[in-house]
Amino acid sequence: MADAKVIPFDDDRSRGAAVQRPAARRRGAGSRRKSGGEQAAVREPAAVRESAVVREVQPLAGRIPAQEDVHVTRENPETGVKQPPHDEAGLERRVARGLAFLRRRLTGEYEVDDFGYDEELTDQVLMSLLRPVYEKYFRVDVKGIENIPAHGGALIVANHSGTLPLDGLMMQVAVHDRHPANRHLRLLAADLVFVLPVVNELARKLGHTLACAEDAERLLAQGELVGVMPEGFKGIGKPFGERYKLQRFGRGGFVSTALRQGVPIIPCSIVGAEEIYPMIGNAKTLARVLGIPYFPLTPTFPWLGPLGAVPLPTKWTIQFGEPILTDGYPPEAAEDPMLMFNLTDQVREQIQHTLYKLLVQRRSVFF
Repeated sequence: MADAKVIPFDDDRSRGAAVQRPAARRRGAGSRRKSGGEQAAVREPAAVRESAVVREVQPLAGRIPAQEDVHVTRENPETGVKQPPHDEAGLERRVARGLAFLRRRLTGEYEVDDFGYDEELTDQVLMSLLRPVYEKYFRVDVKGIENIPAHGGALIVANHSGTLPLDGLMMQVAVHDRHPANRHLRLLAADLVFVLPVVNELARKLGHTLACAEDAERLLAQGELVGVMPEGFKGIGKPFGERYKLQRFGRGGFVSTALRQGVPIIPCSIVGAEEIYPMIGNAKTLARVLGIPYFPLTPTFPWLGPLGAVPLPTKWTIQFGEPILTDGYPPEAAEDPMLMFNLTDQVREQIQHTLYKLLVQRRSVFF
Protein backbone atom coordinates (compact mmCIF):
# COMPACT_ATOMS: atom_id res chain seq x y z
CA MET A 1 0.00 0.00 0.00
CA ALA A 2 2.92 2.32 0.70
CA ASP A 3 4.05 2.05 -2.93
CA ALA A 4 0.66 3.04 -4.28
CA LYS A 5 0.75 6.05 -6.52
CA VAL A 6 -1.77 8.64 -5.39
CA ILE A 7 -3.63 10.15 -8.28
CA PRO A 8 -5.03 13.66 -8.01
CA PHE A 9 -8.62 12.88 -7.23
CA ASP A 10 -8.31 15.67 -4.72
CA ASP A 11 -9.93 13.88 -3.32
CA ASP A 12 -50.13 -12.42 11.36
CA ARG A 13 -50.93 -12.35 13.99
CA SER A 14 -54.59 -11.37 13.37
CA ARG A 15 -56.83 -10.20 16.20
CA GLY A 16 -59.10 -13.24 15.83
CA ALA A 17 -56.24 -15.68 16.00
CA ALA A 18 -54.57 -13.93 18.88
CA VAL A 19 -57.53 -14.39 21.23
CA GLN A 20 -58.22 -17.96 22.29
CA ARG A 21 -61.95 -17.90 21.75
CA PRO A 22 -63.84 -19.76 24.48
CA ALA A 23 -67.19 -21.22 23.59
CA ALA A 24 -68.58 -17.73 23.22
CA ARG A 25 -71.49 -19.00 21.20
CA ARG A 26 -72.29 -22.03 23.35
CA ARG A 27 -75.74 -22.42 24.86
CA GLY A 28 -76.44 -23.15 28.55
CA ALA A 29 -77.06 -26.74 29.65
CA GLY A 30 -80.79 -26.10 30.16
CA SER A 31 -81.34 -24.16 26.98
CA ARG A 32 -82.91 -26.99 24.94
CA ARG A 33 -85.68 -26.23 22.54
CA LYS A 34 -89.25 -26.61 23.85
CA SER A 35 -92.32 -27.41 21.87
CA GLY A 36 -94.86 -24.73 21.25
CA GLY A 37 -97.13 -26.11 24.02
CA GLU A 38 -94.34 -26.11 26.57
CA GLN A 39 -93.38 -22.58 25.65
CA ALA A 40 -96.98 -21.46 26.13
CA ALA A 41 -97.33 -23.31 29.47
CA VAL A 42 -94.10 -22.10 31.00
CA ARG A 43 -93.47 -18.37 30.80
CA GLU A 44 -90.73 -16.98 32.93
CA PRO A 45 -90.97 -13.46 34.25
CA ALA A 46 -88.93 -10.86 32.35
CA ALA A 47 -86.65 -10.23 35.36
CA VAL A 48 -85.77 -13.94 35.56
CA ARG A 49 -84.94 -14.03 31.84
CA GLU A 50 -82.75 -10.94 32.14
CA SER A 51 -80.87 -12.36 35.13
CA ALA A 52 -80.21 -15.53 33.16
CA VAL A 53 -78.74 -13.49 30.35
CA VAL A 54 -76.54 -11.61 32.78
CA ARG A 55 -75.31 -14.87 34.32
CA GLU A 56 -74.48 -16.17 30.84
CA VAL A 57 -72.64 -13.06 29.62
CA GLN A 58 -70.63 -12.05 32.68
CA PRO A 59 -68.45 -15.16 32.96
CA LEU A 60 -67.71 -15.04 29.22
CA ALA A 61 -66.59 -11.43 29.39
CA GLY A 62 -64.35 -12.26 32.29
CA ARG A 63 -62.71 -15.14 30.41
CA ILE A 64 -61.58 -13.03 27.44
CA PRO A 65 -58.21 -11.51 28.28
CA ALA A 66 -57.00 -8.18 26.99
CA GLN A 67 -55.44 -8.25 23.54
CA GLU A 68 -51.99 -7.23 24.71
CA ASP A 69 -51.96 -9.94 27.41
CA VAL A 70 -52.55 -12.79 24.99
CA HIS A 71 -49.63 -15.05 24.16
CA VAL A 72 -50.35 -17.68 21.56
CA THR A 73 -48.24 -20.80 21.67
CA ARG A 74 -48.06 -22.34 18.23
CA GLU A 75 -47.27 -25.93 17.42
CA ASN A 76 -45.01 -26.84 14.54
CA PRO A 77 -47.10 -29.19 12.34
CA GLU A 78 -44.02 -31.12 11.24
CA THR A 79 -42.19 -31.64 14.52
CA GLY A 80 -45.07 -31.24 16.97
CA VAL A 81 -42.89 -28.96 19.07
CA LYS A 82 -44.59 -25.98 20.61
CA GLN A 83 -43.12 -22.65 19.51
CA PRO A 84 -43.12 -19.37 21.41
CA PRO A 85 -45.15 -16.38 20.21
CA HIS A 86 -43.97 -14.55 17.10
CA ASP A 87 -42.50 -11.56 18.90
CA GLU A 88 -40.68 -13.72 21.43
CA ALA A 89 -39.30 -15.93 18.66
CA GLY A 90 -38.05 -12.83 16.82
CA LEU A 91 -36.35 -11.58 19.95
CA GLU A 92 -34.74 -14.95 20.51
CA ARG A 93 -33.43 -14.99 16.95
CA ARG A 94 -31.93 -11.51 17.33
CA VAL A 95 -30.28 -12.46 20.61
CA ALA A 96 -28.93 -15.64 19.05
CA ARG A 97 -27.52 -13.73 16.09
CA GLY A 98 -25.94 -11.20 18.40
CA LEU A 99 -24.30 -13.88 20.53
CA ALA A 100 -23.05 -15.67 17.43
CA PHE A 101 -21.61 -12.40 16.15
CA LEU A 102 -19.78 -11.79 19.43
CA ARG A 103 -18.42 -15.33 19.43
CA ARG A 104 -17.00 -14.91 15.93
CA ARG A 105 -15.44 -11.61 16.95
CA LEU A 106 -13.80 -13.12 20.03
CA THR A 107 -12.54 -16.22 18.25
CA GLY A 108 -11.44 -14.43 15.09
CA GLU A 109 -13.76 -16.48 12.86
CA TYR A 110 -14.60 -13.65 10.49
CA GLU A 111 -13.24 -12.50 7.15
CA VAL A 112 -11.83 -9.28 5.76
CA ASP A 113 -10.70 -8.69 2.21
CA ASP A 114 -7.30 -7.55 1.00
CA PHE A 115 -8.21 -3.93 1.74
CA GLY A 116 -9.35 -4.62 5.31
CA TYR A 117 -13.06 -4.43 4.51
CA ASP A 118 -15.22 -6.25 7.08
CA GLU A 119 -18.66 -6.76 5.53
CA GLU A 120 -20.24 -8.41 8.58
CA LEU A 121 -19.10 -5.65 10.95
CA THR A 122 -20.23 -3.01 8.47
CA ASP A 123 -23.72 -4.50 8.06
CA GLN A 124 -24.43 -5.34 11.68
CA VAL A 125 -22.66 -2.56 13.57
CA LEU A 126 -21.30 0.37 11.61
CA MET A 127 -24.33 0.82 9.34
CA SER A 128 -26.58 0.57 12.39
CA LEU A 129 -24.67 3.46 13.96
CA LEU A 130 -24.80 5.64 10.85
CA ARG A 131 -28.43 4.90 9.95
CA PRO A 132 -30.08 7.06 12.68
CA VAL A 133 -27.98 10.04 11.56
CA TYR A 134 -28.99 9.37 7.96
CA GLU A 135 -32.72 8.83 8.66
CA LYS A 136 -33.49 11.00 11.69
CA TYR A 137 -30.91 13.75 11.78
CA PHE A 138 -30.19 14.64 8.17
CA ARG A 139 -33.44 13.02 6.85
CA VAL A 140 -31.84 12.19 3.53
CA ASP A 141 -33.94 12.01 0.36
CA VAL A 142 -32.47 9.83 -2.38
CA LYS A 143 -33.23 10.22 -6.07
CA GLY A 144 -32.06 8.31 -9.13
CA ILE A 145 -30.96 5.18 -7.24
CA GLU A 146 -32.07 3.17 -10.28
CA ASN A 147 -29.13 4.62 -12.19
CA ILE A 148 -26.75 2.47 -10.14
CA PRO A 149 -26.36 -0.98 -11.76
CA ALA A 150 -27.47 -4.03 -9.81
CA HIS A 151 -24.12 -5.75 -10.32
CA GLY A 152 -20.74 -5.14 -11.83
CA GLY A 153 -18.28 -2.34 -11.41
CA ALA A 154 -19.24 1.33 -11.55
CA LEU A 155 -17.63 4.58 -10.47
CA ILE A 156 -19.75 7.12 -8.55
CA VAL A 157 -18.35 10.66 -8.72
CA ALA A 158 -19.79 13.16 -6.23
CA ASN A 159 -19.26 16.71 -5.01
CA HIS A 160 -17.53 17.11 -1.66
CA SER A 161 -18.38 19.59 1.10
CA GLY A 162 -19.19 20.09 4.76
CA THR A 163 -15.82 20.66 6.51
CA LEU A 164 -15.93 17.05 7.77
CA PRO A 165 -16.47 14.21 5.26
CA LEU A 166 -19.92 13.17 6.46
CA ASP A 167 -21.27 13.39 2.91
CA GLY A 168 -19.29 10.31 1.88
CA LEU A 169 -20.69 8.30 4.79
CA MET A 170 -24.27 9.37 4.07
CA MET A 171 -23.82 8.45 0.41
CA GLN A 172 -22.58 5.04 1.51
CA VAL A 173 -25.69 4.47 3.65
CA ALA A 174 -27.95 5.69 0.82
CA VAL A 175 -26.52 3.18 -1.65
CA HIS A 176 -26.67 0.30 0.83
CA ASP A 177 -30.18 0.96 2.18
CA ARG A 178 -31.98 2.28 -0.89
CA HIS A 179 -30.56 0.18 -3.69
CA PRO A 180 -32.62 -2.99 -4.40
CA ALA A 181 -29.43 -5.07 -4.33
CA ASN A 182 -28.18 -3.41 -1.09
CA ARG A 183 -24.84 -2.75 -2.72
CA HIS A 184 -21.80 -1.66 -0.76
CA LEU A 185 -20.02 1.51 -1.81
CA ARG A 186 -16.24 1.41 -1.55
CA LEU A 187 -15.00 4.96 -1.07
CA LEU A 188 -11.58 6.23 -2.12
CA ALA A 189 -10.22 8.39 0.68
CA ALA A 190 -7.29 10.76 1.12
CA ASP A 191 -4.10 9.47 2.74
CA LEU A 192 -4.78 11.65 5.82
CA VAL A 193 -7.65 9.32 6.75
CA PHE A 194 -5.28 6.38 7.03
CA VAL A 195 -2.78 8.03 9.37
CA LEU A 196 -5.32 9.06 12.01
CA PRO A 197 -5.70 6.60 14.90
CA VAL A 198 -9.10 4.90 15.23
CA VAL A 199 -10.30 6.63 12.07
CA ASN A 200 -7.89 4.51 10.05
CA GLU A 201 -9.30 1.23 11.40
CA LEU A 202 -12.92 2.30 11.04
CA ALA A 203 -12.36 3.48 7.47
CA ARG A 204 -10.77 0.18 6.50
CA LYS A 205 -13.59 -1.81 8.12
CA LEU A 206 -16.15 0.29 6.21
CA GLY A 207 -14.46 -0.58 2.93
CA HIS A 208 -12.62 2.67 2.29
CA THR A 209 -9.24 2.54 0.62
CA LEU A 210 -6.52 4.87 -0.56
CA ALA A 211 -7.37 7.15 -3.49
CA CYS A 212 -4.86 5.66 -5.90
CA ALA A 213 -5.23 4.20 -9.38
CA GLU A 214 -4.07 0.72 -8.39
CA ASP A 215 -6.64 0.25 -5.61
CA ALA A 216 -9.44 1.78 -7.66
CA GLU A 217 -8.78 -0.46 -10.65
CA ARG A 218 -8.57 -3.60 -8.50
CA LEU A 219 -11.92 -2.88 -6.90
CA LEU A 220 -13.60 -2.09 -10.22
CA ALA A 221 -12.15 -5.24 -11.78
CA GLN A 222 -13.72 -7.23 -8.93
CA GLY A 223 -17.12 -5.77 -9.82
CA GLU A 224 -17.27 -3.40 -6.85
CA LEU A 225 -19.08 -0.09 -6.66
CA VAL A 226 -16.45 2.60 -6.09
CA GLY A 227 -17.04 6.19 -4.96
CA VAL A 228 -14.72 9.15 -5.41
CA MET A 229 -14.95 12.86 -4.63
CA PRO A 230 -12.45 14.54 -6.96
CA GLU A 231 -12.60 17.98 -5.28
CA GLY A 232 -10.77 16.55 -2.29
CA PHE A 233 -9.79 19.00 0.43
CA LYS A 234 -10.47 21.95 -1.86
CA GLY A 235 -14.15 21.02 -1.82
CA ILE A 236 -14.60 19.98 1.78
CA GLY A 237 -12.62 22.94 3.12
CA LYS A 238 -13.95 25.76 0.96
CA PRO A 239 -15.48 28.81 2.67
CA PHE A 240 -19.21 29.09 3.18
CA GLY A 241 -19.46 31.89 0.64
CA GLU A 242 -18.46 29.46 -2.12
CA ARG A 243 -20.93 26.75 -1.18
CA TYR A 244 -22.25 24.57 -4.00
CA LYS A 245 -19.61 25.91 -6.39
CA LEU A 246 -17.60 22.94 -7.55
CA GLN A 247 -13.85 23.20 -7.27
CA ARG A 248 -11.36 21.85 -9.77
CA PHE A 249 -11.59 18.11 -10.48
CA GLY A 250 -7.86 17.55 -10.76
CA ARG A 251 -6.39 16.06 -13.93
CA GLY A 252 -9.17 13.55 -14.52
CA GLY A 253 -7.54 10.52 -12.94
CA PHE A 254 -10.94 9.00 -12.13
CA VAL A 255 -11.90 9.14 -15.83
CA SER A 256 -8.74 7.31 -16.81
CA THR A 257 -9.50 4.60 -14.24
CA ALA A 258 -13.07 4.17 -15.53
CA LEU A 259 -11.87 4.00 -19.14
CA ARG A 260 -9.32 1.28 -18.36
CA GLN A 261 -11.98 -0.88 -16.70
CA GLY A 262 -14.81 0.06 -19.08
CA VAL A 263 -17.20 0.86 -16.22
CA PRO A 264 -19.91 3.55 -16.21
CA ILE A 265 -19.37 6.87 -14.44
CA ILE A 266 -22.36 7.92 -12.32
CA PRO A 267 -22.46 11.62 -11.34
CA CYS A 268 -23.83 12.26 -7.86
CA SER A 269 -25.03 15.59 -6.44
CA ILE A 270 -25.37 16.13 -2.69
CA VAL A 271 -27.33 19.09 -1.28
CA GLY A 272 -27.42 19.82 2.45
CA ALA A 273 -23.87 19.00 3.49
CA GLU A 274 -22.55 22.51 2.82
CA GLU A 275 -24.51 23.96 5.75
CA ILE A 276 -23.70 21.45 8.52
CA TYR A 277 -20.54 23.40 9.46
CA PRO A 278 -20.68 26.86 7.88
CA MET A 279 -16.98 27.62 7.47
CA ILE A 280 -16.54 31.34 7.95
CA GLY A 281 -12.78 31.27 8.49
CA ASN A 282 -9.63 29.19 8.31
CA ALA A 283 -6.83 29.36 10.85
CA LYS A 284 -4.07 28.55 8.38
CA THR A 285 -1.18 28.93 10.81
CA LEU A 286 -2.76 26.53 13.29
CA ALA A 287 -3.50 24.15 10.44
CA ARG A 288 0.18 24.11 9.42
CA VAL A 289 1.24 23.45 13.01
CA LEU A 290 -1.19 20.53 13.28
CA GLY A 291 -0.29 19.22 9.84
CA ILE A 292 -3.83 19.34 8.48
CA PRO A 293 -5.11 20.98 5.29
CA TYR A 294 -7.23 23.58 7.10
CA PHE A 295 -8.50 24.46 10.56
CA PRO A 296 -12.16 25.48 10.25
CA LEU A 297 -13.74 28.38 12.08
CA THR A 298 -17.53 28.15 12.20
CA PRO A 299 -20.22 30.06 14.13
CA THR A 300 -20.03 27.36 16.81
CA PHE A 301 -16.49 25.94 16.58
CA PRO A 302 -14.18 26.31 18.42
CA TRP A 303 -16.10 28.87 20.48
CA LEU A 304 -18.50 26.33 22.04
CA GLY A 305 -15.86 23.66 22.53
CA PRO A 306 -16.97 20.07 21.88
CA LEU A 307 -20.57 21.25 21.50
CA GLY A 308 -19.46 23.27 18.49
CA ALA A 309 -18.45 20.06 16.73
CA VAL A 310 -22.09 18.93 16.51
CA PRO A 311 -23.27 19.42 12.90
CA LEU A 312 -26.38 21.44 12.17
CA PRO A 313 -29.43 19.27 11.37
CA THR A 314 -29.84 20.25 7.73
CA LYS A 315 -32.13 18.46 5.29
CA TRP A 316 -30.22 16.49 2.65
CA THR A 317 -30.92 15.36 -0.89
CA ILE A 318 -28.68 12.93 -2.76
CA GLN A 319 -29.34 12.48 -6.47
CA PHE A 320 -27.60 9.94 -8.68
CA GLY A 321 -27.53 11.03 -12.30
CA GLU A 322 -27.67 9.08 -15.51
CA PRO A 323 -24.53 7.02 -16.08
CA ILE A 324 -21.89 8.07 -18.59
CA LEU A 325 -20.81 4.91 -20.41
CA THR A 326 -17.15 4.23 -21.12
CA ASP A 327 -17.19 0.67 -22.48
CA GLY A 328 -17.44 1.89 -26.06
CA TYR A 329 -13.98 3.45 -26.05
CA PRO A 330 -10.83 1.57 -27.18
CA PRO A 331 -8.22 0.61 -24.54
CA GLU A 332 -5.84 3.35 -25.63
CA ALA A 333 -8.50 5.99 -24.88
CA ALA A 334 -7.31 6.06 -21.26
CA GLU A 335 -4.13 7.76 -22.48
CA ASP A 336 -5.90 10.42 -24.52
CA PRO A 337 -5.64 13.68 -22.50
CA MET A 338 -8.25 15.49 -24.59
CA LEU A 339 -10.82 12.72 -24.10
CA MET A 340 -10.13 12.65 -20.36
CA PHE A 341 -10.52 16.41 -20.18
CA ASN A 342 -13.84 16.30 -22.06
CA LEU A 343 -15.27 13.49 -19.96
CA THR A 344 -14.11 15.13 -16.74
CA ASP A 345 -15.74 18.38 -17.78
CA GLN A 346 -18.94 16.51 -18.72
CA VAL A 347 -19.15 14.85 -15.31
CA ARG A 348 -18.43 18.10 -13.50
CA GLU A 349 -21.00 20.06 -15.48
CA GLN A 350 -23.67 17.42 -14.89
CA ILE A 351 -23.07 17.49 -11.13
CA GLN A 352 -23.05 21.30 -11.03
CA HIS A 353 -26.25 21.60 -13.10
CA THR A 354 -28.03 19.11 -10.82
CA LEU A 355 -26.87 21.02 -7.73
CA TYR A 356 -28.38 24.23 -9.05
CA LYS A 357 -31.62 22.45 -9.92
CA LEU A 358 -31.90 20.89 -6.44
CA LEU A 359 -31.17 24.25 -4.80
CA VAL A 360 -33.97 25.91 -6.77
CA GLN A 361 -36.37 23.17 -5.67
CA ARG A 362 -35.30 23.38 -2.01
CA ARG A 363 -37.65 25.43 0.17
CA SER A 364 -35.65 25.37 3.39
CA VAL A 365 -32.19 24.39 4.57
CA PHE A 366 -33.55 22.62 7.62
CA PHE A 367 -37.06 21.46 6.64
